[in-house]
Amino acid sequence: MKIVKCKNGNIMMVLKEVEDVTDKVIRSNDVDAAVEKHVPQYHIEGDQVEVFVNHVMEDDHYIEWIMVDYGEKQIIKHFVPGNEPKVVVDYQEGMKAYSYCNKHSLWVNDNIIK
Repeated sequence: MKIVKCKNGNIMMVLKEVEDVTDKVIRSNDVDAAVEKHVPQYHIEGDQVEVFVNHVMEDDHYIEWIMVDYGEKQIIKHFVPGNEPKVVVDYQEGMKAYSYCNKHSLWVNDNIIK
């Protein structure tokens, strides 16, 4: 999966690449910022996973969304300042969790295991 940032600032997930978007791809965990405040964390209980980010949710600095990627499907939850950045989803082996900070870009935890 590729996540890209367009010239106008839009963030998009590439479903089918009809032209080369390599120069627009956002690299995860690639910004000089506190990893522990940006990489999605998780807690597993039974078959449920709570994915969360230990991040401030202020007007000018917050987590915009969390996406859980199952490979064949994605679940995305959007947040606004004041919300708690977390989502509860079903566990599936191989799943990944992404978060997007409005100041520090894209972060991923690709090691969600029971």
